[in-house]
Amino acid sequence: MSGNRTAVVIGAGIGGLTAAIALRRVGFDVEVFERAPELRAAGFGLSVMSNATAALATLDIDLGLDKRGRVMETYLVKDSKGRLIREFPFPEITRRIGVPCVCISRSDLLAALLDQAADVPITLGATAERFETDGDRARVRFAGGSSAEADLVVGADGFNSAIRRQLAGPDEPVCDSGYIAWLGITEYSHPRFSPGSVVHLWGDGMRFGLVDIGGGRLYWWGTKNMPFEESSTWDGGRAGVLEAYSGWPDEVREAIRVTPEADLLTLNTRDRPFLQPWGAGPVTLLGDAAHPMLTSLGQGSAMAMEDAAVLARHLQHTPDVARALRGYEAARYDRTRMIVEATRSISDFEQSQGPVRRRVRDAYFRWMPHRSLVGKLEPALTFPGAGLESADTEGAAR
Repeated sequence: MSGNRTAVVIGAGIGGLTAAIALRRVGFDVEVFERAPELRAAGFGLSVMSNATAALATLDIDLGLDKRGRVMETYLVKDSKGRLIREFPFPEITRRIGVPCVCISRSDLLAALLDQAADVPITLGATAERFETDGDRARVRFAGGSSAEADLVVGADGFNSAIRRQLAGPDEPVCDSGYIAWLGITEYSHPRFSPGSVVHLWGDGMRFGLVDIGGGRLYWWGTKNMPFEESSTWDGGRAGVLEAYSGWPDEVREAIRVTPEADLLTLNTRDRPFLQPWGAGPVTLLGDAAHPMLTSLGQGSAMAMEDAAVLARHLQHTPDVARALRGYEAARYDRTRMIVEATRSISDFEQSQGPVRRRVRDAYFRWMPHRSLVGKLEPALTFPGAGLESADTEGAAR
């Protein structure tokens, strides 16, 4: 036995693997348990925002994502006819912060995390059902009768987290976004799409995103307002998506046309009311298990990475695990609540439907002063730190 403190992480997604890497960095022996029978990333992309990279840097963790994905160079918002509404100053902000935003496929991000977690045991096909606490230790029970015990249990098992369900109750409500989402990754080139670009197009109750993820590959996504009863059973395939974007610019329709039918994903996007608290005793939550959010700000993965860094730093500086977890949670509540609520608000606004709401949306962003727009975007892109200055106070109060 090493004599190190031990941790069990439930979930081998972005949050779970990042947590395992961060906990190993501060001296924990970590085991990861994943319910899926294999580690296979769904075929979509994401942006690892500068705040996530800055958070990991506090633990000297560098995933080298700029070598696997594509650094964002421009961010344009257009209308459904392809006319420019506004160039968003993400690159300006990240240059000032000194940390880029990297657009990458989920599979490439998971590969980078797995490289960093090469010394962490990962058990697949392990479905967590519940946890038990015994003094300052915790045990997770899995389907089939196996269990794992440690000084710390981190529930990073996503939207339908078993750890969250035990903490919050089985009848916790789910909030539907009100729209369907289509996603794809494909090889792509188009004369009206520049390398290093992120382009969002806004229509009437619809959006479409084109994102360069490097290596001649495009990640694209589309949304359309649709009641859950319809979106949950939609099966129109690629032809149905093309029909939805009839009349949109050719760069949009070409992205759909060249995506293999088997690589097209259809999702119902959801979040939940903000949860507090996230833990009890030596158990806590992280990432989507703690604060599921919609995708409009591209901060879901970044918040999970920030969580992991803050969790590890609190455990590094506070020997008592339960006290450290309450300090971590207290340090994250305001930040993650702000992002969850902002994401829901901007999602509703960007999905505006009807001629009046649509014109208000477009004019709002077109004419907003540059300084005001920077002021709205920069706080999310700036990692606020680990909140360690209040850890002792918060821990003592709980």
